[in-house]
Amino acid sequence: MRPKPVVGLGGSWLLVFLLIAALSILAWRRYLSPLADIPGPFLASFSRWWHIRRILVGDQNVQLVRLHEKHGHFVRIAQNEISVSHPDGIKQILLQPLWKAKWYELLQLPDYRYKPPMATLDPKKKVEKSRNLAPGYALSNVIKSEDAISRTIEMLLDWMDKCAEKREPMHIDKFFTYTAFDIVGEVVFSKQFGFLREGIDIGNSIANPLALNAYAAVGGFFQPLNLIVANPFVTWLQVMPMGHLFNTTMKAINERERNQDARFDLIAHWFKMLEQHPERMTLRDIHAQATTSVGAGADTVSCALQSFIYHMIRHPTAWARARDEIDTARRERGLCTDRVVSFDHAQQLPYLQSCIKEAMRVFGPVPMGLPRVVPKGGLTIGNRTFPAGTVLSINPWVMHHSKEIWGPDAHEFNPDRWLSDSIASKEKYWIPFGAGCNSCPGRNIAKMEISKILATIVRDYDIRQVDKNQEWKYKAYFTVVPHSWPCYIDKRRD
Repeated sequence: MRPKPVVGLGGSWLLVFLLIAALSILAWRRYLSPLADIPGPFLASFSRWWHIRRILVGDQNVQLVRLHEKHGHFVRIAQNEISVSHPDGIKQILLQPLWKAKWYELLQLPDYRYKPPMATLDPKKKVEKSRNLAPGYALSNVIKSEDAISRTIEMLLDWMDKCAEKREPMHIDKFFTYTAFDIVGEVVFSKQFGFLREGIDIGNSIANPLALNAYAAVGGFFQPLNLIVANPFVTWLQVMPMGHLFNTTMKAINERERNQDARFDLIAHWFKMLEQHPERMTLRDIHAQATTSVGAGADTVSCALQSFIYHMIRHPTAWARARDEIDTARRERGLCTDRVVSFDHAQQLPYLQSCIKEAMRVFGPVPMGLPRVVPKGGLTIGNRTFPAGTVLSINPWVMHHSKEIWGPDAHEFNPDRWLSDSIASKEKYWIPFGAGCNSCPGRNIAKMEISKILATIVRDYDIRQVDKNQEWKYKAYFTVVPHSWPCYIDKRRD
């Protein structure tokens, strides 16, 4: 009797071969890689999955702070990425013209046809793109929108007055986000989006970026998947959050073109640059940057505003000192007398500014690391040299909570640290807006609205949580936006 042939034997050997190859790669990453001796979570020594899991859980920021406190300046967070907390890290990584990691390509919104400077990996090309757009963000231009920003802030104050009069709790997290979005609309398009007018999230325009927030944090690690999700067809279908964000932006641009009363806003700056230098930029560059401004500009400001209020009401002495500073400035120098405090006057309040900086230090809006690629020849930080191709990242939360830099009370809210004689040497480690040529282009807008809003609120209102023992909730995805801590608002009576 003839034996039956063995079916699928070649396929079985292939599977065995692939399994051995995969295990060999993982073993090399774990035990033989030039990074093998750098401590970190076991899973991170051969894959990206530890980092992805912490992002999706929403605690990557505090986990990284904990790991650096345990292991020191260098922590391995993926097979080829090292988180760096060495004091020289910012200078060596963020202030040098290093290529960004491929993760940044995820920020091509809504798809690969739209590449803003933030998503451009090559530092030279990034600088070229930025020079076409950056003049619009200059403080000398932003200051021209201050009256419009003040009118928007007045709408927030009207809601606060209404809640104070009715003695109803106010979801301050939502209204700060509404305000930030409407100010972006004013500065970029000369028109609010209408959130403060309605007092609601119109068309889930804010809820959708929250979904995008989670996707943006992890999508960049899956390049093939991102090509499938972020493409023109999916953009047209509007089934992903970035498509909704893009359509919101395009609608605002179209309305801006019909607005005869528009100021010389950001869009006007960019269209003028396109007209003068069509060889240097395209219409899609404008659409990409406008989408990025809408998507990122509001979350970061809302976080900063919330962090200030949240920490200051837990430190009533600090609130009282900030108010006394404003009252003295009003009485002795005639400052801060308008309904909305001017940016110039708010800048002349050193203790208030210290409180703002400290709030953004202890709870900043950016929980993700800022990854760069080591160039040819390697890169030395401290006593460690990293080979070319290694990804090195600086995490703002890690730097802001470093006891080596800020002292043993680095985890505590202490505005007085910004008034000490030694603070000048530490300013370079305060990076809520990034550092170097990759700093947030909209930082002048953010600083203006944050200073104006908080100076006005401290001067005119008392705030307390409905449940003073309740901690806010948040997820540390691409940005951090706290929520769910309603407050009572009391109008100050002189």
